Amino acid sequence: MPQLIDFILHIDEHLITIINSFGNWTYLILFVMIFIETGIVIFPFLPGDSLLFAACALAANGAYHLNIWLLFAIFLAAAVLGDTVNYEIGRHLGLAASNSSRFGRLINQEKLGQAEAFFNKHGGKTIAIARFIPLIRTFAPFVSGGSRMNYRKFIHYNLLGGFLWVTMCCVAGFFFGNQPFVKAHFSLVVIGIIAISLVPVLITALRNYRTVAR
Repeated sequence: MPQLIDFILHIDEHLITIINSFGNWTYLILFVMIFIETGIVIFPFLPGDSLLFAACALAANGAYHLNIWLLFAIFLAAAVLGDTVNYEIGRHLGLAASNSSRFGRLINQEKLGQAEAFFNKHGGKTIAIARFIPLIRTFAPFVSGGSRMNYRKFIHYNLLGGFLWVTMCCVAGFFFGNQPFVKAHFSLVVIGIIAISLVPVLITALRNYRTVAR
């Protein structure tokens, strides 16, 4: 866990190490990381927003030889395919997987419950909204598959949410990631990105708490 926290907080430095070590293979590594974060329900803690932001910030610096358009295409493909795989896992295994002795240890029941409540409240658009919320974005497609959501409806929101998420993160990273203040305080910026993205979860939890309290 300490290594994961260090990777997230200093993701720009770790990405530079990856680029220097693997060259063009970096694109594949980035694809796999986003695919796993969105597609494998037991890995909701991997960085998403901050990874997109940091990678595109480095793409704006010619010294690292990253193509912003290729990054955009790779991230979009990974995000859409990841959610699709996650949906299929949920559809075939169902939510019963989270209650099994094996999967129950890997799937966070509390976060899964939050995703299901969020999904029930907002319907199909949750797939698009959840893209911007860490943890929830990993569980939402799994829940939608388990609840047998219509696939056409799912893929519509999957494409929409993936496009908006990748576009916003890439644009923000490319145009603002190399600002002097951002470069000097990148860890604080990453924390800020995570904090802002968690606001909807906190608001939903607060509303649920008030409803129960009544």
